[in-house]
Amino acid sequence: MAVRQYRSGVGKIENLYSALIRRNREAEGELPVEVRRNVAPNGLRLVLANALQSSGDQSVNASTVLPWLFAVLGVPSALIGLLVPIRESGSMLPQAFLTPLVLRIRRRKWVFVTGALVQAAAVAAMAATAALGEGLGAGIAIITALAIFSLGRCLCSISSKDVQGRTVPKGERGQINGVATATAGLVAITLGVTIRLTGEDLAADELALLLGAGAALWVIVAVVYASIREPVDDLAQKRVASDDPPPHSPWFVQMGRLLRDDKPFRSFVMVRSLLLVSALSPPFVVSLSIKEGSGSLAGLGGFIVAAGLASLLGGRIFGRLADRSSRRLMSVGAGIASAIIVVSVLIAAMPGFNGESVPGTLVFIGSYFLLTLTHTGVRVGRKTYIVDMAEGDLRTAYTAVSNSAMGVILLLVGGISSLFAIAHIFWALLFLAALGIVGVFAGTRLPEVSRR
Repeated sequence: MAVRQYRSGVGKIENLYSALIRRNREAEGELPVEVRRNVAPNGLRLVLANALQSSGDQSVNASTVLPWLFAVLGVPSALIGLLVPIRESGSMLPQAFLTPLVLRIRRRKWVFVTGALVQAAAVAAMAATAALGEGLGAGIAIITALAIFSLGRCLCSISSKDVQGRTVPKGERGQINGVATATAGLVAITLGVTIRLTGEDLAADELALLLGAGAALWVIVAVVYASIREPVDDLAQKRVASDDPPPHSPWFVQMGRLLRDDKPFRSFVMVRSLLLVSALSPPFVVSLSIKEGSGSLAGLGGFIVAAGLASLLGGRIFGRLADRSSRRLMSVGAGIASAIIVVSVLIAAMPGFNGESVPGTLVFIGSYFLLTLTHTGVRVGRKTYIVDMAEGDLRTAYTAVSNSAMGVILLLVGGISSLFAIAHIFWALLFLAALGIVGVFAGTRLPEVSRR
């Protein structure tokens, strides 16, 4: 009886995973028996953990929720400008420094678990501040907690791609990212609709409850990730002496050596920097809508719903496309994002355009939705590409070094686009569109790493 129940449970797990993910039986057949046996349960755990993490991100969104919280608590507006740089760059810049420490840990899932618990503690601190604090002191406390949160996200980012590469074969990784993204999109839609129904007038204690729910989600993420059956050694590890940085060299030497000597990796970092068009342009669209006096439809809840709908629709579609060719997905995504920006700017610059009208408001909401949808594809493609392009510790090094480099590039490109925005938001958007167009051509020159 016990054996029959066990087999029934295994069968249900296999069926559920097969319903969510289009399996690559050929790639699975090349895995050792132990890993092949655990592909379905590990895949489902990865989907659940990533979906919960992405859902938790909605509660501490540095572009929407936290600025809103600052306004409620009476935090000086000067601190609002620090939120996005600390959230994004703080999770990227330390990665090359932390990589040598991570490489000493045989099972990388424990690095992710640690990062998830750090994020849970940081968000819990934000929740307490929202409930008890106000003014400048509250702002400084939340900024500090956000910096700690970013460090936890840094640990998760370093380790997650390695764990996925060890436990799931090529041809299925992009779909896992896509399903998790779609699930998080559904959560975002729910949150956005809730905000719209409440009239976008949430009090500090209600925001504290939202942050507390986010902290609880990260605790659950840690529990789910700890249950993943990760092999001790990467079973497909391929070390090449000329390409693999010396294990005991300083982190900055490893970073410089990879960028200098590894041409495919250097090309990927360059293309990734050009893909920032879809990441940095949506906030400018929001700012432009406010400047043009768009109606209530373009409020906080409206943009959150648009972002959630983009994730929900794009997650599954782009996941499968990434498994076919993550390189093509990144390039096409950059081109589409650039086209959306150019068309939106041309419409908004037309004589007689009225941002306060319903059509004008729909232009901004529609542009934001399409850009976020495109960014979903670019993001899924980028994550899948870097997982597929390397094996073993080299994959971990690639992830860390590329993210550290992007932390610097993000600040640089963000600073330049902000300077253009001083003249007019149109110029900032067109600058980002130009980067994306260059990214289309650069992306086509990347080597193909997907398993067709």
